[in-house]
Amino acid sequence: MATGLEVAEVFRRHGDTYRQVHAEHLGRTEHRAPCHGRYRGVPNCGALRPRGNFARIAAWCAAPTIPAATGIAQSARGSRAPSGSPTGKRNCFRCRISMSSSPYRPRSPQSHSRNKATVYAILFRAAAETLRTIAADPRHLGAEIGVVAVMHSWGQTLQHHPHIHCLVPGGGLSSDGTRWIACRPGFFLPVQVLSQLFRRLFLEQLQASFSGLSFFGTLAPLTDQADFNRALAKLQRIDWVVYAKRPFAGPEQVLSYLGRYTHRVAIANSRLIALADGQVSFRWNDYRHHGKSKVMMLTADEFIRRFLLHTLPGGFHRIRHYGFLANGHRAAKLTRCRQLLRVPPAAATPAPPTDYRERYRQLTGFSLEICPDCGGQMELLGPLPYPGSRKTSARYDTS
Repeated sequence: MATGLEVAEVFRRHGDTYRQVHAEHLGRTEHRAPCHGRYRGVPNCGALRPRGNFARIAAWCAAPTIPAATGIAQSARGSRAPSGSPTGKRNCFRCRISMSSSPYRPRSPQSHSRNKATVYAILFRAAAETLRTIAADPRHLGAEIGVVAVMHSWGQTLQHHPHIHCLVPGGGLSSDGTRWIACRPGFFLPVQVLSQLFRRLFLEQLQASFSGLSFFGTLAPLTDQADFNRALAKLQRIDWVVYAKRPFAGPEQVLSYLGRYTHRVAIANSRLIALADGQVSFRWNDYRHHGKSKVMMLTADEFIRRFLLHTLPGGFHRIRHYGFLANGHRAAKLTRCRQLLRVPPAAATPAPPTDYRERYRQLTGFSLEICPDCGGQMELLGPLPYPGSRKTSARYDTS
C-alpha cells in the first residue's frame, strides 16, 4: 500500500546533514542527483535556479489557498524506442566487478565519475559485441541483429549492481540484406557461448583501460599493474553467466517494458514505508527466496549513500541501440526488415509539439500549467533573468 512518502522527503530532512558530512566525497552529479525528475523539490538545489535548458518562465499558482507557489519549467527530451520491431528476446549481462572500496567513497569525486564512465562503457560495448558476434556466426544464427540495451546499476536493496538488459528481435538480416533469418522457436543463442565471449571481451577491455582507472580503500593495491593483471586472471577462471528470458508477447509489451525503466532511478516511491527517527524503511523482493517480499530499514545516511551510487556521469546515456537498430541507419534497416517480413509500413510519427509545455505533458503525463500542490491553474507572469544578470529583477505582485 502506498504511504505517500517520497524519496525527496528523505533528502529534504537529511540531505543537508549528509552534504556537510560527506562533502569531500560528492561530485557535481551527486550534488544534483535529487534535483532530477520526481526529486527536484529538494531545498537549495539547482533546479530552483534557471540555467542551461531550463525555460525562463515564472508562474504563480492562481488558487487563493496557495499564495506563492513558484514553478520552473524544464524542457524535456524523450528517448523513444523504435516501433515495428519483431517480437524480441531479452538477455541480461551482469558485472560484479567493483571499481572502488566497499564504502564506495573515493577521495576524488572526479575519479569516481571517471571509473563509472569507463566501466559502464565497457559493459555496454562488451554486451553488444557479444550478441552481435555470436548472432553473425553462421553456426548459430548467421544474421545481423538489432539490440536495445538499457543499463541499470541497482538491485532491490539499492546496492551497486551494474547490469544491462538487452532487448533483441527474434532474428536478423542476412549479410547481403536479402533475407530475414528467424531464430529457432524457443531458442535464440547458446548462453554458454555468450557467457564465455562476454567474459573475454569485458576483461580484455578492462585491462586495456587500466591507466584510466583509480583505486581506493581495499582496492588500492590494484594500482600496481601486476596485481591488477593477477586479479583479472582470477576472474578469467570463474564461470560467468548471461541470463536469457523468454520473448515478449509483442511490440506493445516491448514498449511498455522500456517505458517503465527509461527514467526510473534506484527505487520507486511506492516501495517506501516510513521515515522516522533517522531511519528509512522500504519493501524489497528477495529473489534468492522465490521473490519473497521483505522490509529493510536503513539509516537516512546509508539510504542516501546507496541512492547516490546510481547517479550517472554527466552526459552518459544508459539506453543505447546497436546493429540494425543503431541510430545511423535504423530507419533504412527497419524499412528493409518490414519488407522482408511483409509487414505494412509504419505509420508516420507525428512531429513533436513545438511548445515545451505540451512536450513535457506528453513525455511525463504532468502539466506545467497545473499547480502540483493544489491542482489550481498556473498563471504565466513573465521571463526570469539569467543568473548573474545585472538587470533589475522583475517584481511580481503575488497578493
